[in-house]
Amino acid sequence: MRPSLVPLLLSCCALAALSGCTSGPPAPHGEARGTSASGSELGQSDVNRMATLGMRENLDSLYRLMDKLYRRNPAEWRKTTAAGREQAMEQVRTTIEQGGTWAPLQGRRDIAAMALALAPEFAGDRVAAFIFATADMLITAHDGKIEFFLLDSLDAQHLYNAARNVEIAAWMLSQRRTAAGQPLLLADEIGPQGRNLSFEREFGKIIGRLDLLAAVALEKYRRAAITYVQGLVGGSFLQFLPVR
Repeated sequence: MRPSLVPLLLSCCALAALSGCTSGPPAPHGEARGTSASGSELGQSDVNRMATLGMRENLDSLYRLMDKLYRRNPAEWRKTTAAGREQAMEQVRTTIEQGGTWAPLQGRRDIAAMALALAPEFAGDRVAAFIFATADMLITAHDGKIEFFLLDSLDAQHLYNAARNVEIAAWMLSQRRTAAGQPLLLADEIGPQGRNLSFEREFGKIIGRLDLLAAVALEKYRRAAITYVQGLVGGSFLQFLPVR
């Protein structure tokens, strides 16, 4: 065989192998989706809208964590009167969305509720208590709201503190043990069968959103002033010019 044909032949073989590997359609990876428009948006600034979407996403992340934790720790929801995992999740979700309290936490809210939910001696449904307490802390950091409008303001330091609280809670969940030496809850796992770090990733999403919103809240008034100046300066360049 002529030497000059060898590279060409190898290339053809590689292309054939690749075409065989990709004979089917690529796996779907989803697409960017927004929320449907509503009349309430008329009363929201860009920052208000971002905060509302961020809160919604963070609560949904907590609900996904609740589902994962219940699947790995089914004994927790069985401590309640719920008929099944789905009903137990719905009870927690409804209580959070309606601003209620969680009886096993003995009236505690915010970080006090988180501390009790992650205490080794807590004997109730730890999954429900932890998710409710964390959600309550997030809502408290957002001035007690889950939807934001023009008259609402956000405290950047409170949002930053909330992000650090989530980091601490994730660490406690992975490190703390009961009196019997068992993890408070089974979550991430690294073992011979593989690695499951989905809990860590979900916590990371919440932390990232909070840190970004804290940064935006810090810049809100500075950006408003800059936008005003840009409007004044740009106005002189956006005028029609005489043509005769």
